[in-house]
Amino acid sequence: MAEVQIQPQEDPTLQHHHQHFPRKVPQPRYMDKGIGYRYRPNAPKREHCICITIFFLLLGIILLILWLAYHPSKPQFTVTSAAIYGLNTTTPPFMSISTQFTILIRNPNKRVSIYFDSLSAFVSYRNQPITPHVMLPPLYLDKHSAVSMSPQIGGTPVPVSVDVSNGLAVDESFGVVGLKLAFLGRLRWKTGDIKSSHYGLYVKCDILLGLKKGFVGQVPLLGTPVCDVET
Repeated sequence: MAEVQIQPQEDPTLQHHHQHFPRKVPQPRYMDKGIGYRYRPNAPKREHCICITIFFLLLGIILLILWLAYHPSKPQFTVTSAAIYGLNTTTPPFMSISTQFTILIRNPNKRVSIYFDSLSAFVSYRNQPITPHVMLPPLYLDKHSAVSMSPQIGGTPVPVSVDVSNGLAVDESFGVVGLKLAFLGRLRWKTGDIKSSHYGLYVKCDILLGLKKGFVGQVPLLGTPVCDVET
């Protein structure tokens, strides 16, 4: 009689339970640290920018306070007298005039002194120069001080238009001549041991003179000459 061999079979339900499922692999913690290390160098940069911003903010506030406390006023120019020593308009297109003006320059600031490093003067008529530029010596005005000068301007023939020479001749015949005395220069302000950079200076003084034809010498100023100062 033949033997029957029975091989044991596994229960399929048990096979299902024995299947291996992939497990989640936990990410290593050093990756989190790596992310932190990646962004950490930006923190000192932000702190550096904040420090620079605060520094310039404080510097601006200090400069504003100093400017309000020591804000310099413009120098004041006043023409106190005038003299004409010669006026010749008979040789067109050239004319010559020899003048001398006395000017009072005043520093109205109580905390700031003024350096006039360069200064020149000339006379014009109807917005056209009728004298060459004359260089004046450098000036220093201490706080709340004044200085007077009497430069001689002109004497050298200069080319002018026909309108200028004819206009001067007509005004002289009427006895009233309007001239403009102008100054060009560069100045600096000084407070304590601090000196500012150079600033341009332009001064124009409108003057009415009582000048009759052929008169030579001191001439009267008609009205009060007004000097406009630009820096």
